[in-house]
Amino acid sequence: MLTTSFIRMCTLFLLWPWSACAESRAHRQTRGIIPELYKQGSRPQRQRREIQEEAHKQGSPVFKRSPDITKSPLTKSEQLLRIDDHDFTMRPGFGGAAIPVGVDVQVESLDSISEVDMDFTMTLYLRHYWKDERLSFPSTNNQSMTFDGRLVKKIWVPDMFFVHSKRSFIHDTTTDNIMLRVQPDGKVLYSLRVTVTAMCNMDFSRFPLDTQSCSLEIESYAYTEDDLMLFWKNGNESLKTDERISLSQFLIQEFHTTTRLAFYSSTGWYNRLYINFTLRRHIFFFLLQTYFPATLMVMLSWVSFWIDRRAVPARVPLGITTVLTMSTIITGVNASMPRVSYIKAVDIYLWVSFVFVFLSVLEYAAVNYLTTVQERKERKLRDKLPCTCGVPQRSCMDSSYSDGEVNNLGGFVSDNGEKDDRIMVQLALSTERNSNRRKSHRAYVSMRIDTHAIDKYSRVIFPAAYILFNLIYWSIFS
Repeated sequence: MLTTSFIRMCTLFLLWPWSACAESRAHRQTRGIIPELYKQGSRPQRQRREIQEEAHKQGSPVFKRSPDITKSPLTKSEQLLRIDDHDFTMRPGFGGAAIPVGVDVQVESLDSISEVDMDFTMTLYLRHYWKDERLSFPSTNNQSMTFDGRLVKKIWVPDMFFVHSKRSFIHDTTTDNIMLRVQPDGKVLYSLRVTVTAMCNMDFSRFPLDTQSCSLEIESYAYTEDDLMLFWKNGNESLKTDERISLSQFLIQEFHTTTRLAFYSSTGWYNRLYINFTLRRHIFFFLLQTYFPATLMVMLSWVSFWIDRRAVPARVPLGITTVLTMSTIITGVNASMPRVSYIKAVDIYLWVSFVFVFLSVLEYAAVNYLTTVQERKERKLRDKLPCTCGVPQRSCMDSSYSDGEVNNLGGFVSDNGEKDDRIMVQLALSTERNSNRRKSHRAYVSMRIDTHAIDKYSRVIFPAAYILFNLIYWSIFS
């Protein structure tokens, strides 16, 4: 057994150099790496670097592939941009001329316009352009480097804010929507996606036939014009909008940019950029919901002019219904509007319509009153009328006559025998039969009460006046 073990050990000792050489040759053929690389673990770092450069010059397949520089501790972004070597709490070129910062905006959506709160909500891409030589880095291919929002906290960026904004936030799904791109010469592009709700001073004097002008204002919070010069990068072309932007109540007429200076008494002058846009309201919704119902209520109130004035249960509820309906329409319109202290165009139309409806109720009150007065006077005249005045013997207190009796009165009623609203009472007191009286005289007492004429005139005057009002209204506000 000792002999056998000794033979095995000798065989392994003789075969080990040959197997090692074969394995080394196969490894060099499959990986294409020069043998010097296997010895660099025992050499100094400088010598290893020289061997790598020599292998790169010889065209080794390993070094032809693009290396992943993030795996090397020597090529961190902070070290490449030399962030630790500079104080980025100070603006670029501190102490010198103002740093120019160009801005361009792409409007993604105009989400809502609120008349009650007098504000609007807009989502946009806000991009800043400036040059910071502290961020320049060596590059052989002049390619830029792009980073996310984590590097933004370590360098200087413009401190922009939205003037008169109520709420704003940077989108963070799935990560913070922030992009930073640095060129080798230090030029920086800083982009972020923001949704902002800002105030818009609206004038509702012509509502709903109005046109509103709103603006989103951008300004530096800390740096005056002596430190930061804010401007639109490409003038009016710096503002881009999505063609699919649309609103339910408004038509977007135009977007344009302006630049102005803003002064604060305690801090000084600041550059301010304006995104201006004009909105024209769609009128069709309000025609269906406000103007047409109000017009129909006014026209419905005119129906009472064709109803018999003695039909009190028919005319009174009709007038009250139209008045209450107009009150409901006015309340509904004002509920969705801010409580402004001036009169709006829709208020003029609704209140004039309300007045027409209310006057139709007063018209019937006048007709009813005059009819009552007329009947009282008729009763008094009939009481004074003697039974020997040519009228067939009949109770003088009876207020109704037959057709023949009415014709004998000649002039009391119309020729067709029907009782008309126009009543002519003529009393002739003659002394021809009474010759024993001292004085012969004829007294004429004539009274003409035409209450039905009020309804007749109202049938023409009310529609004509309302049509005239509509012509004047739409010619002024349309």
